[in-house]
Amino acid sequence: MKKLAVVAFGGNALLRAGQTGTADEQEQNSYETCKNLIELIKDDYNIVITHGNGPQVGSIYLRSEAGYTLYKIPKMPLDISVADSQGEIGYMIERQMRNLLIENHIEKKIITVLTQVLVDKNDSAFSVPTKPVGPYYLKEEADLLAKTNNWLFKEDPRKRGWRRVVASPRPMDIINYELIAQLANEGHIVVAAGGGGIPVYLDEKNTFRPVEDAVIDKDLASALLAYQIQADAFFILTDVAKVCLNFNKPNQVQLDELKLEDAKRYYDAGEFPAGSMGPKIMAAIKFVECSGKETIITEATQLHDLNSGTKIVL
Repeated sequence: MKKLAVVAFGGNALLRAGQTGTADEQEQNSYETCKNLIELIKDDYNIVITHGNGPQVGSIYLRSEAGYTLYKIPKMPLDISVADSQGEIGYMIERQMRNLLIENHIEKKIITVLTQVLVDKNDSAFSVPTKPVGPYYLKEEADLLAKTNNWLFKEDPRKRGWRRVVASPRPMDIINYELIAQLANEGHIVVAAGGGGIPVYLDEKNTFRPVEDAVIDKDLASALLAYQIQADAFFILTDVAKVCLNFNKPNQVQLDELKLEDAKRYYDAGEFPAGSMGPKIMAAIKFVECSGKETIITEATQLHDLNSGTKIVL
């Protein structure tokens, strides 16, 4: 049987530093990132692709606000914006991946699955919004938007500006994960859990309801999906080749392998910041702990070498 891998695209898979986010830019970035998956396919992996959506969902939400201001078009809530971004980004990844399959003479189908993710309506995360969405603003712009829309803003840790923050509840269940697994194990490439999925909860009548003003961390959702579909490996793509201790300091150390207990210890000690490697390490911990299989954190161009990156193992 072929092996099954979940590959979580990092933010630079679609939007690079200094870019404005045009369709041409994002499509070219999608092509360059997807190109690195060809080696995994040639290594007999079936693939599920997940991705982030922070800048895109923020732009979609701002378009909704502008449409209401200028033309009184009804505003759409954040969950609808997340769904929009899944379709938008999934379409770009699908088309570029399909082109690459043709170029490499590989016979495979690819499909995007609009993905809802179950969360707990009483999750403590709702009382402490932390997840940034949308573009960076000057302090004065952020203050005006906060007052106008009742939004919460926080300054970026790297001083790049102010961004809106929303709640990020823990993912509990990937809706339709069984179908995602079936499609992937049949050899189809599946794009799923985009942006961490659309957060939903079950009300007292056991009815699925949308969660407003919240997004789910895509790495944690990807880890849960990888576990639920019994993936053999979980790849988290980022903009560095390896996880480092003392990142960007004179005593920086690159890690080839990280034992689960050490990953937990470093994480608890604050070695991996929340706005950087932290969510990826936590996602790796969750997958390795639940599945007993390895997570590889690496840069997309290193996927041709399965011994590259940092392996988090039991």
